[in-house]
Amino acid sequence: MTKTTATAPVLGTRALNRATLERQLLLRRSPLSAKAAVEHLLGLQAQNVKPPYYALAARLDGFTPEELSGLMADREVVRIVTMRSTIHTHTAADALTLRPLVQPARDRELTNFRKGLVGVDLDRLAALAHDLVEAEPRTMKQLREALQTEWPQADPQALAIAARCKLPLVQVTPRGLWGQSGQVALTTAQHWLGLAPTTRSMPAAAAQSTAPATATAPASSPTSAAPSDAPPAEAAPAPDATVLRYLAAFGPASVKDMQTWAGLTRLREVFERLRPQLVTFRDESGVELFDLPEAPRPDAETPAPPRFLPEFDNLLLSHADRTRVVPAEYRGRSWTGNQAYCTFLVDGFLAGVWRLEEGALVIEPFGTLTKAQRAELAQEAVRMLDTMHPGTSYDIRFGTVMP
Repeated sequence: MTKTTATAPVLGTRALNRATLERQLLLRRSPLSAKAAVEHLLGLQAQNVKPPYYALAARLDGFTPEELSGLMADREVVRIVTMRSTIHTHTAADALTLRPLVQPARDRELTNFRKGLVGVDLDRLAALAHDLVEAEPRTMKQLREALQTEWPQADPQALAIAARCKLPLVQVTPRGLWGQSGQVALTTAQHWLGLAPTTRSMPAAAAQSTAPATATAPASSPTSAAPSDAPPAEAAPAPDATVLRYLAAFGPASVKDMQTWAGLTRLREVFERLRPQLVTFRDESGVELFDLPEAPRPDAETPAPPRFLPEFDNLLLSHADRTRVVPAEYRGRSWTGNQAYCTFLVDGFLAGVWRLEEGALVIEPFGTLTKAQRAELAQEAVRMLDTMHPGTSYDIRFGTVMP
């Protein structure tokens, strides 16, 4: 522990909890638009279609699913693999800047598939995949089949994953639209957003030998008009601005916290470069925490209303030390294997899981709830259901306390 860290003020768990909830728009509902909220939060986890909608319903005043769905249809937000190799819903601008920022992590991810990529020229693969998906959106299956004509001895799954790691591929609509269905079909972010052509050089022999895969064009073709305010393509930005944005959405936080969120390493030098414009604290274990000087840090006893969160909510995944939201005794309780559950907060902390069944919302707490807490949860459940499923009747049931 450095002398500076030793003398920095201590922020207890509840103080960190309230600060994080405030930054995450969960201490009180925000009047922000859906687009502004997605930007402030640096994206929303989106492995499945519905979580971003529920995430905003918990955070915004007056939100409707149609608002986010409209942004996606208009290509103002997109679904793309970014932090931690997971699909996120980002604004168009962030898709073009955050993806290059985390590209080193995507390159490292490729090493997990090196046995299936022996003899594969990854630059050539990227060029081939680029031209395939910009000709028309492709499913992962179609990418596998097309790329395997060039490398028949390679693992087909590894070929498709390599394309996803090398290129900023977005999922085109109707995938991701509220109340609609559609298979995952991919094209480049630049092409989908209507930016300048990103033609890459494809070897002539490859162009002749690659049989084009067929795909059904989605409802919104990438050749149709893109938003008039589509941002220009950008190279990977310096991480400094993203560090400041991370602190605004998730701080106060340690270097390891941000590295966990981004899936990156070696960010210490960035924090040190920014130190003169930041303030520092330490948690109860003595870990140094950085923050923006003017960022809100509410009193530790500020009331925190109950909130229903989707599976994979970034609130629970974006710190190395998650005890600011997840009590130690509940660590790992919101997961079973690879299955993540929808969760709820009581007094600002993880308190259980919930699910929608036919005609019922079932709330399963990890511990005993008071009568007042149950009443507040039921009231919040009604609000969430009215927002997400207006006109549909659900019973609200408290299930057996999870062991």
